[in-house]
Amino acid sequence: MLKSNKIIDILIGGEAGQGLATVGSLLARSLASRGYEILATQTYLSRIRGGHNTYQIRAGLSSPRSPGEDFDLILALDRETIPLHGHRLESGGLVIGDQEIVDASLAGTMAVPFREMGPSRTMNVSALGVLTHVAGLPLDVVESEVRWAFSKAGGKILDDNVAALRAGYGWAEKQDKGRRGLPPPGRKKKRMLMTGNDAIALGALASGLKFCAYYPMTPATSIVLAVTRFSEAMGCVVEQAEDEISAVNMAVGASFAGAPSLVATSGGGFALMTEGVSLAGMTETPIVIAVAQRPGPATGLPTRTEQADLNLVLYAGHGEFPRAVLTPTSVEECFLATKRAFYLSEKYQTPVFVLTDQHLADSLATIPPLPAETGDAGPATADPAEVQAPYRRYALTQDGISPRLLPGFSHHLVRADSDEHNEEGVIEEDPANRILMHEKRLRKGAGMEQEVMEPHLHGGEGFQTLLVCWGSSRGAVEDCIDHLRSEGIMASSLSLPQVWPLPKSALAKWTQKAEKVIFVEGNATGQLARLVRAETGIESHGMITRYDGLALTTGYIVNALKGMI
Repeated sequence: MLKSNKIIDILIGGEAGQGLATVGSLLARSLASRGYEILATQTYLSRIRGGHNTYQIRAGLSSPRSPGEDFDLILALDRETIPLHGHRLESGGLVIGDQEIVDASLAGTMAVPFREMGPSRTMNVSALGVLTHVAGLPLDVVESEVRWAFSKAGGKILDDNVAALRAGYGWAEKQDKGRRGLPPPGRKKKRMLMTGNDAIALGALASGLKFCAYYPMTPATSIVLAVTRFSEAMGCVVEQAEDEISAVNMAVGASFAGAPSLVATSGGGFALMTEGVSLAGMTETPIVIAVAQRPGPATGLPTRTEQADLNLVLYAGHGEFPRAVLTPTSVEECFLATKRAFYLSEKYQTPVFVLTDQHLADSLATIPPLPAETGDAGPATADPAEVQAPYRRYALTQDGISPRLLPGFSHHLVRADSDEHNEEGVIEEDPANRILMHEKRLRKGAGMEQEVMEPHLHGGEGFQTLLVCWGSSRGAVEDCIDHLRSEGIMASSLSLPQVWPLPKSALAKWTQKAEKVIFVEGNATGQLARLVRAETGIESHGMITRYDGLALTTGYIVNALKGMI
């Protein structure tokens, strides 16, 4: 109901350990190499083997913005896939599975003798061969991806997987089941294929990242793994600390010494970092922290998605100090927002956050080529020759930004202290000095307000209903707007790529044009709606929330809107 006929939706279901992510990623790469635009998303349980996981691919001639909800092809690698997702098969769709799982007598099914096609460990690649034929992809395109994936293993492993792919494809060719494939690919465009976490890593490296500290935590760890792949070439040190407290303090120390620094974590890990965040705030040390949200409290659902850590990131740390919170709305924007985070952090000498979630972190998408320009290799510092002695690291300035020098890089003495201090960085407990220094730091917030990332308006200026969202919810909300407009309902959306400082003027401009303002968020309490009301007085006329661990989808939002508009 909610999708274009130029899009194909594929669901792969199976247990952890069956290689469904391998099948999914190879199919996604193959589709992208043919010139299709793709969006691939995953749901997975927090276990190494067993459980039920899914890998979804939406592909078409135009860029998909949100995951599919009904599927043209379902590949069942386990017995749970069909009972859990069979009802989501499109009319005329096809379920593919082993002959022990699928009833071949039913219409819309393809029972495959996978055990006759090769070793059990290559069954997933045989399934990929069947999918290749049914989806209408050339065998040589997918085979080149399989050869690339198994090239390091080489030898028998490579040969067995290539043979399994060909066996699956050859078997499917002989069946009387028609193809459920894509339209012919359009003219090839230059595209990159990456996840949200890949884009954050590249954005950091493009900004001159020199130090990255972390303690592994899903779903943020792959940010660091991506940084590590390029760390030697880019001159970046990556350090796995013994815990999150060490990670953030290492990054503060590295940044103080002049290395632009990144910390990657999730909510539970970030909770341990808050004292270090306050240390950066007091010492006015730049640091970028990427927080990939997952459901809590405590361990919660460690491999699912949610948007419930906005309050945590916004208010984390004791005392008051300026910060910015960027909430990229797409894979491409993960790159751009991370670059902006480093710019703001270095300019205003303060912590800046890139707040994503598991859905966006793990989403694999085709995006236009990213800008090649990189940031300066070093931090934003003053010219030592223009700084008068005695050097005042925390000199009182109109904009709150003091001249920053690095210790050991000039004849000036650089002092810093986590206690309140005077302009030279010497501890001072005088109340009058406290007022001066505190107000100096807070003045930097006014500068950041002038550089806020503007929201994305979708649907045009003529609307009666305005849906307001942030972060990864944008794609589903914008698809919802397109659906509503096709039904004659005058609705638009406003998606925020930055929630602090708030884009107050844009919020005021667009909300006052709406008869109804409805917030759409992946949490239970409407954290953005509450923040907007507290800061601007703008009231919501309704909220659509989701907090079951799954991403917001177009159908979910459309159903929730019934009775509201």
